[in-house]
Amino acid sequence: MGKSIGLIELKSIPAGVQTADEMLKAANVELLVATAICPGKYIILISGQVGAVKSSMETGRQTAGAYLICDHTINNVHDSVPGALVGTAEVEKIAALGMVETMSALTIVRAADIAAKASNVTLMDVRVARGLGGKGFLTLTGEVSAVKSAINSCLNQLADTGDITSTCVIPSPHKGLLEKLN
Repeated sequence: MGKSIGLIELKSIPAGVQTADEMLKAANVELLVATAICPGKYIILISGQVGAVKSSMETGRQTAGAYLICDHTINNVHDSVPGALVGTAEVEKIAALGMVETMSALTIVRAADIAAKASNVTLMDVRVARGLGGKGFLTLTGEVSAVKSAINSCLNQLADTGDITSTCVIPSPHKGLLEKLN
């Protein structure tokens, strides 16, 4: 079985911390992110084998109860998504820079998985709502055509959510921009 990612968003910070604890106790999963986000919400992202994530997510939904806003599981997640979520992605060369911004925290993780599977791109960073007013954004790199293809796949597959607010593709980004990009 492949790796999965589970994502839960709650409308209570104390309930979020308790839910994260119960999810970790319920199954052998790795906690990728557990943090308060704007405006006073809490998100939990876990990773592990499909069965473990499924079990942990069920516990999370039960523990969250009325505080649950939404949840999503991505089975067979692309290998690069967890590293990009926790800031350990390594990038050797940036030919073109692509970005996607979403209105919700959880949709950006879905977008990252879609982009990574759609084209030969490298996920550089996936920011999930922290200091972003509940939004999310991702940065990726690759050849211009690959970056365009990855972003178009996100736009096409997530059109029904209405969550993507903007995107860009920057061919050959300036070195000064890349040095300050964060």
